Amino acid sequence: MLIAFDSTQQALRTEMLLEYADIEIDIRPTPKTITAGCALSIDFPDEELERVRTILQEQTVDIRGIFRETGTGYEPV
Repeated sequence: MLIAFDSTQQALRTEMLLEYADIEIDIRPTPKTITAGCALSIDFPDEELERVRTILQEQTVDIRGIFRETGTGYEPV
């Protein structure tokens, strides 16, 4: 799974929140197929989707969206 952001500030804030929750993440460049205002995205395991969504909602984090990689690109989830 991949979270895309509109701002670097929100990406860094999310990184801190997910690390605090002991969710394994990777910071990576936002794929060109995803239009976002920030060059940073966060990868996380599929099985953590509901936990990640809960954290983002509880902490009112602004994101562009959560995406799943497909064979031809990325689709919103």
